[in-house]
Amino acid sequence: MGKVTGFLEYERLEEGYEPPQARLKTWKEFVITLSADQAKVQSARCMDCGTPFCNSGCPVNNIIPDFNDLVFQGDWKLALDVLHQTNNFPEFTGRVCPAPCEAACTLNVNDDAVGIKSIEHAIIDRGWAEGWVVPMVPAAKTGKRVAVVGSGPAGLAAAQQLARVGHDVTVFEKNSRIGGLLRYGIPDFKMEKSHIDRRIGQMQAEGVSFKTGVLVGALPADTKVTNDAQSTITPAQLQADFDAVLLTGGSETSRDLPVPGRELDGVHYAMEFLPQQNKVVAGDKLKGQLKATGKHVIVIGGGDTGSDCVGTSNRHGAASVTQFELMPQPPVEENRPMTWPYWPYKLRTSSSHVEGCDREFAIATKELVGSKGKVTALKTVRVEWQGGKMVEVPGSEQEHKADLVLLAMGFVAPVGSVLEAFGVEKDSRGNVKASTEGAASYKTSVPGVFAAGDMRRGQSLVVWAIREGRQAAHAVDEFLMGASNLPR
Repeated sequence: MGKVTGFLEYERLEEGYEPPQARLKTWKEFVITLSADQAKVQSARCMDCGTPFCNSGCPVNNIIPDFNDLVFQGDWKLALDVLHQTNNFPEFTGRVCPAPCEAACTLNVNDDAVGIKSIEHAIIDRGWAEGWVVPMVPAAKTGKRVAVVGSGPAGLAAAQQLARVGHDVTVFEKNSRIGGLLRYGIPDFKMEKSHIDRRIGQMQAEGVSFKTGVLVGALPADTKVTNDAQSTITPAQLQADFDAVLLTGGSETSRDLPVPGRELDGVHYAMEFLPQQNKVVAGDKLKGQLKATGKHVIVIGGGDTGSDCVGTSNRHGAASVTQFELMPQPPVEENRPMTWPYWPYKLRTSSSHVEGCDREFAIATKELVGSKGKVTALKTVRVEWQGGKMVEVPGSEQEHKADLVLLAMGFVAPVGSVLEAFGVEKDSRGNVKASTEGAASYKTSVPGVFAAGDMRRGQSLVVWAIREGRQAAHAVDEFLMGASNLPR
């Protein structure tokens, strides 16, 4: 490494944030990226540790010590090349990835980890600013055609990889804009959609075709899935027109809350609420948009989606925002000797929480109370875990005022009707059954049909979707050509 003793000399430096009172007035990103000098100092903290656990902690296996060293040496362009070797879209992960690489950093055993995510963010933003990110057009075409169903991070990563080795790739998206849950599930204040648009331009120059507003198969009439489709195409048509089909849709079936009062007006899935605001920011005109303005909002679910609901509600001007979590409050600091290099169990406070939110842990909703068909309150009870079972605490019942209840308890499966239309075998969780290893890698039970991302592994991170998209591209290329030079 460029400065072997850097981890002894420098402290971790976090990216900055605009103050809450300023950022709540806009839907734009508010993270202040490290300057070149700050990134150099942060990269100097990377240890010459011999066995870089950060590489394996990162789902796409970024070559982290190498690009850290290159930033320290001032060779930013080569650092970008190293970053792009394993990650098609570091501007996505540099913004929304929870950074499992940092949890696995050797320095994290007894000190603050290297700010790997902030360095990645700085590299890719400089790469775009300097004009270093350019189309990689294949030298020759293979004559093979591939259909990618779904334009989230898995589908985009696979499409880009396959186009770069000469296949004709067409991406089908049921919504009016490309990006999947990147576009409709992540608020603009966390990731502005211009980053997606910029990559689409690059991919189109590389030969990828995009077809929006096209639904593959059919959706149930009562589905709550975001869908702007203007036309449909059958799986049989895709299989006839293309040499291979890759299914990369998201895990879009939200987990429900089966309690009395669920049918009341004002109780909605997070994925009814969040996509609407993204569409409005993009310039769409919506009738009857779900808004938290002036309302007492309760978000049920303590994960990232719940946090996004908190930030969105605060920007709407909610009267109050409370977030419920069924599990007990985690410790503020993890037990590092027991968890390193794995993802630690500890309390995580997001930027949205800092903007204004009451957080309630170990609490369960028993009933939704309403008046004239509209939700007005929740009845809850405190819970504790005894012998691995959740037990209600006697006498802990409460009633909480609520005008808007947002269900953000995760996603249980992809849209089943699409999988049924293709006739692919599903696993016990309702995902596509497909292995990631050996000759059957990413292959479904239907010949020529592959699956990757949330549709195969279930709800997961953007970085895992990119990994699966890249690996599935290798499998599809090998299926078409007999062998593949794409990285796996």
